[in-house]
Amino acid sequence: MKAEIINQPYSGEYKERIYDVKSPWNGREWTWIMFTDEYDVKTIGQFRGSPRTVKISKKKGEIVVLTTYHTYHLDIELDIIETADHQEFKGLEVSPSGTFIFHNSYEIEKMENSLLELTLLESPFKMDLIKFKEWNNDRLVFECNDFADWTRTVMELDTTDWKIRTQKNTSQQNL
Repeated sequence: MKAEIINQPYSGEYKERIYDVKSPWNGREWTWIMFTDEYDVKTIGQFRGSPRTVKISKKKGEIVVLTTYHTYHLDIELDIIETADHQEFKGLEVSPSGTFIFHNSYEIEKMENSLLELTLLESPFKMDLIKFKEWNNDRLVFECNDFADWTRTVMELDTTDWKIRTQKNTSQQNL
């Protein structure tokens, strides 16, 4: 399975599924994702909220879609397992072991078995403006500001022991 965020397709161009969560706070923004299965069959998912990201855990056979309004947890057949209002989440990654990892501006959490079972990962300092960058084997490299002195620091999350550490002496003062 592959998934990519796309622009709104023409109606009837592909098989379509609408994923909506009823809420008085919903706006008119939508995210369209093209899912392509192993047989090259394309399905468009329409999700409430502006796009943030989509990730697939092939090891778990699950998909997470992150929009500005909601987080959608799907199975590999594109059926909803659960949804949650996580408007504070800004980014999402999936570890090599298949675990979904979320961040808001200040914290990183890993999903255990559901969107209601999130574990907050302890950082060596209070973080701000977190941004996931890349994978280095089992380590997720990310940047953040040290909340106390506002230096931009390169960090890593080791997904073998789930510890957050400073990657190396790469701090730079923001001017």
